[in-house]
Amino acid sequence: MLNTAFRTLAIATVLSASAVTAFAANPKVGGAAMYEDKNIVENAVNSKDHTTLVAAVKAAGLAETLQGKGPFTVFAPTDEAFAALPKGTVETLLKPENKAQLTKVLTCHVVAVSAMSTAIEKMIKDDKGTHDVKTVGGCILKAKESMGKITLTDEMGGVSNVTIADVKQSNGVIHVVDKVLLPKM
Repeated sequence: MLNTAFRTLAIATVLSASAVTAFAANPKVGGAAMYEDKNIVENAVNSKDHTTLVAAVKAAGLAETLQGKGPFTVFAPTDEAFAALPKGTVETLLKPENKAQLTKVLTCHVVAVSAMSTAIEKMIKDDKGTHDVKTVGGCILKAKESMGKITLTDEMGGVSNVTIADVKQSNGVIHVVDKVLLPKM
């Protein structure tokens, strides 16, 4: 009888640990919960760290696209990443007459697949240390992995670190990055 009770308790413990793993919540981004049943834009608007990105996506007319079916992988720069650009860059990009340039910059952060970090790491390994990532904006990013962290090198040679990976969305995944990825202009 005691053995049966211990066995039942052990099985229940294993099952509950499996359930916790299977239903692990998305990481918070910008202090906000991210919900797998919401799309990229619906979640991004709640992040206090992505107000510049959201404003830029709206100014470029990309909000509707990023609310679409996808799948998308978005490398989402923080407000701090935008603030690190040369003074006046963000303000200039947000002007209506610079919409094409803004769109180019933003679409160099979007890939037309849903790629979790484990898939990216596998592609990097399969490609012997560097994987070319083609974005919807036509940019080629160089993905590398070092000490369990993914980095992306843009076409201008800037290196961005993935600081929060695998934020699942209903239409893809977001990876938060600490630098704006820039295309050759």
